[in-house]
Amino acid sequence: MPVDYDTLPIYSEQPPEFIKLLANDLRWGLLKALTTSDFQVNELVSQLQQPMNLISYHLKKMRADMLVTTRRSEADGRDVYYSLNLNRLRQMYQEAGAALHPALGLNSSEVDISRLQQQRILFVCTHNSARSQMAEGLLRHLSHGYLDVLSAGSHPTVVHPDAVRAMADLGIDISQQQSRSVHEIAGQPFDYVITVCDKAREICPTFPGSGTAMHWGFPDPVVIEEAAERRAVFEQTALQLKSRIEYFLSTLPTWSDEKET
Repeated sequence: MPVDYDTLPIYSEQPPEFIKLLANDLRWGLLKALTTSDFQVNELVSQLQQPMNLISYHLKKMRADMLVTTRRSEADGRDVYYSLNLNRLRQMYQEAGAALHPALGLNSSEVDISRLQQQRILFVCTHNSARSQMAEGLLRHLSHGYLDVLSAGSHPTVVHPDAVRAMADLGIDISQQQSRSVHEIAGQPFDYVITVCDKAREICPTFPGSGTAMHWGFPDPVVIEEAAERRAVFEQTALQLKSRIEYFLSTLPTWSDEKET
């Protein structure tokens, strides 16, 4: 049947702002950098080889869209870390796809854990009592125990009971996990070393091999004195870690990837 072009609807809608944001080379570079690690602005300047004022301008635009958040370093309050809001990025990406075709707004399928190459992953924070312990338990659980996951601290103490409680709410038992010092494992190679607190990032030792160093900064919930508020922040941190780790799993190399290369 011939097409009657006079009866077709006229598509005059403007593309979503998110598409325009991605079309800028520098903003794309900033997003790519922040998908793996939190950075200070001077580190982004060094990575992208662009002037400070230009980097700051585009970070400001992404902050306005709530794609990027900022927080002051626990190690030095004068420093500011930029973090990518992965849930917001995914939401905007799917909304932009759905604006073009409804099927493009569907969630991606779960990671096929059976196809992952085996990796050794270390989470590091200061006391190895909360953030790194929760990250260890989450990644071990979400990878069904397939990945070799450890956590350690620069000044280890004991696993915090609120960390155990927050993970139990997600159906994960970390009550048997033990705190350890990074010095105990300093000679071991890891594919990924991920610091989850700013202080640990500043003093994290170098491990042998060609592993990737990453930084996911989360404020320390242990320092909150009021019990109910502290438990709520633990729960929020656990959910944020879960989101970040789910995205992280999707970036790990698979056996098919290796064969294709």
